[in-house]
Amino acid sequence: MEVSDFTEFNEPLWTSLTKVQRPSRYVGEEWGSAQPNGKESVSFCLAFPDIYEIGMSYVGFQILYSLLRSFPDVFPDRVYCPWTDMELEHRENGMVLSSITCRKPLCDFDVIGFTLQYELTYTNVLTMLDLGNIPLLSVQRSEGQPIVLAGGPGALVPEPLSEIIDVFCIGDGEPFLPRFCEVMGQTIGMKRDERLREISKIPGAYVPAFHSVEYGRGSIFSTTDRETVSRSLVSDLNDAPFPKEMIIPNGPIVHDRIPVEIFRGCTRGCRFCQAGMIYRPVRERSPETVCSLIEELIRSTGWDEIGLVSLASCDYSAIVEVIKCSAPILDKYNVSLSLPSLRMDNFSIELASSLEALRRGSITFAPEAGTQRLRDVINKGVTEKDIENSLKAAFEHGWKRVKLYFMMGLPTETVKDLDGITDIAQMALGIGRSVSRKSQVSVSIAGFVPKPHTPFQWEPQNTVGELTDKGRYLKSGIHDRNLSLHYHDPEQTFLEGVLARGGRELSRVIFNAWRKGARFDGWSEKFRLDLWMKAFDEEEVDPFEIANRERPEEEVLPWDHIDIGVSRSFLWEERKRSIAALITPDCRWSECNRCGLEKICKGKSSGKVVGIEEA
Repeated sequence: MEVSDFTEFNEPLWTSLTKVQRPSRYVGEEWGSAQPNGKESVSFCLAFPDIYEIGMSYVGFQILYSLLRSFPDVFPDRVYCPWTDMELEHRENGMVLSSITCRKPLCDFDVIGFTLQYELTYTNVLTMLDLGNIPLLSVQRSEGQPIVLAGGPGALVPEPLSEIIDVFCIGDGEPFLPRFCEVMGQTIGMKRDERLREISKIPGAYVPAFHSVEYGRGSIFSTTDRETVSRSLVSDLNDAPFPKEMIIPNGPIVHDRIPVEIFRGCTRGCRFCQAGMIYRPVRERSPETVCSLIEELIRSTGWDEIGLVSLASCDYSAIVEVIKCSAPILDKYNVSLSLPSLRMDNFSIELASSLEALRRGSITFAPEAGTQRLRDVINKGVTEKDIENSLKAAFEHGWKRVKLYFMMGLPTETVKDLDGITDIAQMALGIGRSVSRKSQVSVSIAGFVPKPHTPFQWEPQNTVGELTDKGRYLKSGIHDRNLSLHYHDPEQTFLEGVLARGGRELSRVIFNAWRKGARFDGWSEKFRLDLWMKAFDEEEVDPFEIANRERPEEEVLPWDHIDIGVSRSFLWEERKRSIAALITPDCRWSECNRCGLEKICKGKSSGKVVGIEEA
């Protein structure tokens, strides 16, 4: 048989693959991907608005894909945002963006489901819709065109994309998707507006078209009877679906390993951390379930590393038990185990030192702030002694490279707090050199963004000029070649703050910036603030008013109609405690903090996980 018999090789895609970076991003045919059986009534394309290597590293995509495959009447596929070189190929050759497995054009799916992990991917959503021949604004879509769905943390602050997305999934996708797909099947043949009306009745569904808004200074008023939308919640992680088989990427990805989610949620209460608020309460998988998943996934995937995934893996109450019970399995298949997130304490170091996968590279800690006062302000719960002991233990256990993460621009920050960052960095290098002259320390500093649904949601963000001055000041204090310091682009931090804290007025700004050429705004080499500033000006939106203004307690915020379960009064009280630099202890190991979720918490048992009942 000759190559010419394979008609697919004559398609423009194959010629384009010879002209772009990383063609493996687009070829599909991965091990573990599914083909349709022809009996499905609903086609559903999971869409990740960033490149393949990042999207394939996201465990949520694997979970949702596996869940959708389990529905007999649903066919799932996936699509990732093409890099700018492949976007150009699509436009020059008239190609329609298609799903990666079946090459089905996006416009032919019933549902396009975006995951919103990061605000600076929002223009990529428009790129994917446009290349997929789907109208960019919700009001422009007619009968027979896909329902555009979005979930993830960005969906909990939905208004900036409210004119683009048809439906937002508020909260966990596992309990939401079965009902959503059921309604999609039941409403086949209905008019689009009627279909969306039925979808809006699903718990956790937010359809912006049925919520008109009027703005004063950041105020939002809903005209529907349903003034707030409560998030969908997995009540028991043991019963929640998790794939026993996974899609294996065609090439290297950012996190190239088997991800096993061991628990969801965090109650440590860091006041800057959105994830720690929106994913409450803590829900754990049993060690028996985790070990069973480890063995099944090793057999079905062939990866040589397992990553135990959560917001803080060492907080898992059965971590030692899982390591013990999985050891024979790991030895049998010659697979290593890693913990992607570590606390700064001796237990974490001793635990990590036993895991060979971690010892091959660097070890990462996040003190977040340079002084004890500021760490108390943000409720980090890490002392100076914790930091020193962790650094000593890390170097003494054989690590040669340590990475430290901090933030600049935190509320109440002073020059002394900035100096504390370089002091800790110098201390780390000194400790490292006392063990080995080859020791290296790298410091990464992000600009603080006051995220919605956190105690700092009322705080002003530092201006671009302030963050730039602070970054340069910190860099000027580093003079050793074995100690490097990098800070995140203040202009990108500024835009992230605007998109994270704005309202419905931003939809047109995002559309305008995209039309001017904004793409991959989270990538430094592609980011152009000038395009955004022109868009803000043309749409008469003041970005500084959104990002750099302190908001009073009584102001209605553009995300107040999204109920995450944690009460506004708790967040405000935590803000007051931050000003006084008062620590709020983790409720898993102390008394209930009355965050708003106490009605669905069963309570604690000797420091064990907080379970939840069906709400």
